[in-house]
Amino acid sequence: MLFQIISLLLDVACGLLTGACLLRLYMQAQRVPFSNPVGQLVFAFTDWLVVPLRRIIPATGGWDLSCVLGAFLAQLVQYAVITLLLGGAAGFVVTLLLAVFGLLRIAVTLMMVLIIANAVLSWVQTRSPLSGVIDRLCEPVLRPIRRVVPLVGGIDLSPLVALVLLQIVMIVLGNIQMGVMH
Repeated sequence: MLFQIISLLLDVACGLLTGACLLRLYMQAQRVPFSNPVGQLVFAFTDWLVVPLRRIIPATGGWDLSCVLGAFLAQLVQYAVITLLLGGAAGFVVTLLLAVFGLLRIAVTLMMVLIIANAVLSWVQTRSPLSGVIDRLCEPVLRPIRRVVPLVGGIDLSPLVALVLLQIVMIVLGNIQMGVMH
């Protein structure tokens, strides 16, 4: 029971930090201004980690690699602690691989959350700055799907298609992870 509680707390804390670092990276890549509530939240969650890492690893080709490293380190800490709690039997390489798969799963989950939030906000027609930011972050994923999937009765099904495709990616990642583990 104690292991499950610790595992849950690590999953939540490290997952939030990883997601915030990845969201920071994605917002920078999409050139979304950080002067909105989402940007301020992302800065509040990640500055303490990303800013010192930026001194070690500079941005390369427009990509802020300190965000990627911060996200990876959060996952590495999570899986290292879990490995230690299990007696250290997994080994360093397995722990590294678990951290990589954890990072990928959180990236896919983050996109799924953004798409769901975007769909919900489009139903209620809010005029908040949050809806514009989320719409801008979802557009690169939804645009190619909208080219293929037509509107059905005036309803955009691209978020549903995107969610199904992202869920398939999650299944594939899970199966690859299980294959690597065995």
